[in-house]
Amino acid sequence: MAVPKLSEHPETGSHLRRDIGLIGLMWASEGSIIGSGWLYSAKEALVAAGPAALISWGIAAVAIISLAFVHAELGGMFPVAGGTARYPHYAFGGAAGASFGWFTWLQAVTVPPIEVQAMIGYAQHYTWADGWQHADGTLTAAGLVVAVLLMAVFVAVNFLGIQKLAAVNNAATWWKVGVPLLAIFALAATHFHTSNFTAASGGGFLPFGAHGVMAAVSTSGIIFALLGFEQAIQLAGESRNPRRDIPRATIGSILIGAAIYIMLQVVYIAALPAATFAAGWANLDYKNISGPFAGLATLVGLGWLATVLYIDAIISPGGTGLIYTTSTSRITYGLSRNGYIPVQFERVTGRGVPWLGMIAAGAVGCICFLPFPSWQKLVSFITSASVLMYAGAPLAFGVFRDKLPDVERPYRLRAGAVLAPFSFIVANLIILWAGWDTIWRLGIAIVIGYVLVAASRVFHLNPVHPPLELRSAQWLLPYLLVMGVIVRTSAFGPMKHPWLTEWTSLVVVAAVSLVVYYWAKAVSLPAERIRAHVGEVAVVDAGGH
Repeated sequence: MAVPKLSEHPETGSHLRRDIGLIGLMWASEGSIIGSGWLYSAKEALVAAGPAALISWGIAAVAIISLAFVHAELGGMFPVAGGTARYPHYAFGGAAGASFGWFTWLQAVTVPPIEVQAMIGYAQHYTWADGWQHADGTLTAAGLVVAVLLMAVFVAVNFLGIQKLAAVNNAATWWKVGVPLLAIFALAATHFHTSNFTAASGGGFLPFGAHGVMAAVSTSGIIFALLGFEQAIQLAGESRNPRRDIPRATIGSILIGAAIYIMLQVVYIAALPAATFAAGWANLDYKNISGPFAGLATLVGLGWLATVLYIDAIISPGGTGLIYTTSTSRITYGLSRNGYIPVQFERVTGRGVPWLGMIAAGAVGCICFLPFPSWQKLVSFITSASVLMYAGAPLAFGVFRDKLPDVERPYRLRAGAVLAPFSFIVANLIILWAGWDTIWRLGIAIVIGYVLVAASRVFHLNPVHPPLELRSAQWLLPYLLVMGVIVRTSAFGPMKHPWLTEWTSLVVVAAVSLVVYYWAKAVSLPAERIRAHVGEVAVVDAGGH
């Protein structure tokens, strides 16, 4: 018996408009992938790992592409608004669904403030922005006002409706893809020094060993740079032909994005003048010229390129912040549909905008400027939150392959039985590499989420009360606690003499991941209960509003 194709509950004032085509979906994902990451991550990765940052990019690309392939199958099967927040709900019930829904929302809501930080950081090139940021990257009082105003702009533009927003994002994304390609060709054609990759003054190709390569994946912004492919999935409830277009948009966007980022890292290393890394890669010196790529263009005499890049430093992060504000409100909408948060978050404007979720996204984004004031601290936090979100998809994937074999799959992942547990392993490795300083903050955020979801349930703020189904989520708390202990006692934690080295921690994380993966599959909901969950939250049918 196949799962029926139903429409999202068409209650008055609570349904989304389905106005987005393939290009709109793909560019929503691509516009999220090409954001502030390309402006900063090449330099941060080089400082953390030296030229071996290319290995870090390779690891990250394999990890994220494997996750994207898993999401592509799920997105085609269940094209619903805020999809990544809902797959674990289908497979494991209320307790797991609420947890991964919160992880998903937490990831999305913290991206716009990161992009605002990037915009302000690059604006330091201009004298009129001198008073917005301290030397350590934290915001001044004036900078905080500017940051809040930019967040307000993201929210205001989103109230125009999804069709107009998609048009704005499409135009911005063409620019955002074109400028990095222009930088790649300009630097490769004029300043490409192959000797930089093995320069003795920088410490050779692998100056900081395996630890530098691993740490760079999470803490330097590499994983953050590649995130965003799931935006097409979050907007599935507004797609004209979701079953066909979502897999294409998901896979196409990450392949394009990964290729651009790796080429950017190559030309960045090769174009640097030797004087900039004479004191080693960890002490990369631009002589007070702001902006990694724009500063490099200035150093090598490509002033015209620097001008273009300083303009792009507003457009690229701004476009990404805009689309993540959109997806945050759709995730909120999905969480309300599942019964986790107050029903008021399902209300939409005449243009199909979930208005309360949009306002909440802007408000919480502004709060993020307080505990995580610098770009790199925000990046470390968001990387771990996002990987926790992505970790739910491989688990749900394995369950659906076993228990819903007859459901239509517009895209079917080859070797899915191998790639799903593999992608769960790499998701957990990225959590490990983020380090303890980030993980303990994430733990506090998770507890806050549980309190909010519990409050909604206790005070009956949503008429939908999904059963917690704790038996199917019995693996979740041990998983989170064990991962915390591993990070705390590893070489990526605070211990002076850690129990686990870089290499032994990899083995332990892989082993724990496999145990959790097969444990979760073994205790997942029975097929008939999964079908009931799918029917309750409703799969969107293609066509019509």
